Amino acid sequence: MPRPADAAALARHLTDAGYTLDAVTDRIGATATAALARNTTLAARDVLADATDPQATCLRAFVLQDAVPTRDLAAAVGDLDALERAGLLDQQGGSARARVEIRPYASAGVHDETVAPGAGTGPGGAVDGWVVHDRIPTLDGRIAASRPDFVLGLSPASTALAQLTVRRPIGTALDLGTGCGVQALHLAGHAGRVVATDLNPRALDLAAWTTGLNGVDADLRLGSLYKPVSGERFDLIVTNPPFVMAPPSPERLVYREGSLPGDELMRRVVTDGAAHLAPGGILQVLGNWAVTEGGDPADRIRGWVAPTGCSALVLERERLDPYEYVEVWLADAGLVGTPHYGPRYRQWIDWFDGLGITGIGLGWIALYADAAGDITVESWPHAVHQPVGEAFAAHPAALALAHRSDADLLASHLVLDPRVDAETLGRPGAADPEHLVLRQRYGFGRAVEVDTGLAAVLGACDGDLPLGALIEAVAGLLDVDAAALAGEVVANVRDLAREGYVTLPVS
Repeated sequence: MPRPADAAALARHLTDAGYTLDAVTDRIGATATAALARNTTLAARDVLADATDPQATCLRAFVLQDAVPTRDLAAAVGDLDALERAGLLDQQGGSARARVEIRPYASAGVHDETVAPGAGTGPGGAVDGWVVHDRIPTLDGRIAASRPDFVLGLSPASTALAQLTVRRPIGTALDLGTGCGVQALHLAGHAGRVVATDLNPRALDLAAWTTGLNGVDADLRLGSLYKPVSGERFDLIVTNPPFVMAPPSPERLVYREGSLPGDELMRRVVTDGAAHLAPGGILQVLGNWAVTEGGDPADRIRGWVAPTGCSALVLERERLDPYEYVEVWLADAGLVGTPHYGPRYRQWIDWFDGLGITGIGLGWIALYADAAGDITVESWPHAVHQPVGEAFAAHPAALALAHRSDADLLASHLVLDPRVDAETLGRPGAADPEHLVLRQRYGFGRAVEVDTGLAAVLGACDGDLPLGALIEAVAGLLDVDAAALAGEVVANVRDLAREGYVTLPVS
């Protein structure tokens, strides 16, 4: 692991070289930045041409994976011997080649970016610095397998986890399976103390560089699952564990594949994680789960959560058949076009058959340490409004409101979220619409069809009058029975409260 002084010195050199996100993207432009997101370098090379200034040299060494003259790299980043001893580069014959990527990375708390476009994380997770990880083995279409202890950089999964993470001031946070350390960077923006663990020693080494370059003080610990934090509790746990379900292999990629059968690792992350949540704490997981013939995956996940006594919100974002799933991960491992592709494919499918796995769900799990014990599991493949951390943060309060008695709901002063739009659908020229839909411009982007009475009551929910009074007023306007309307509205409002359409006024 780096000495703090070495990481701080390298950060100063990178800053002085102009090797920061804004400066780099300004130089290479949108086209080359987008090309790098596709793991191709030609556009960036065309922009840089023959330039050998410190910024260009850093780009060539740490992103384009070129060997560069040692004099040029030393002018950009300082003491190359120290970086070589730390395992970040090799020197030979007057040239130096980086063994890792050091990518400029930034977040203003709403949008993440590296030298490839990213997505949002939410307030409190602001970062402006660098992420250190292993070199992309398939850059520019090359065929290369990843080393077993490969440390992945930014990925769709890590970005999704950052987007769904609840961003609120907390005391303690755990980044379980930290990898390159990017989640720890965001957690440090709103947690008083951050612990980051990984079972891969190389991951901890590179995470130490990531946190060190960014001036983040994280407690890095080696070990599997929750063993490194035995007996400790946290206000927030986030994890994108090695969830890929794959047959045992000597070439197992530690960053993505566990050593347990099927989705057993995911089950343990959830069930064991509950014991490490402080009162009111949240565990947020991105991962896979098995779909078995004749089995309901919702019941499977409820079976994981129910023994913990926690509440949960689980959204299945995608479901793949075994063949789709295997093809995705064979490509990710760089096996396309190699002699290993066919045999590994066959082995993987046969392994799924032996376990009775007929599909694989991918999604988000949030576990809440509360007494409600309310478990919601649903398929939600629809577009959402990122970052969705706000929606996960609001879920406990939504449940509490939804669980109020009828009398309490009627006495409640409710507010319809101002980001809810009303959409009318019908035939052109018709006097009245056939459908009235309320659609969220926030969070999970839910939509619900409502009738005239419910729409009128919700439209009047501004916190001034209790729900019961609004119902009576609308019943009078529509000339309908107030008691009957109340029965319908309360049942619907309870569901709308659960889904975040209506809330209590902010005091």
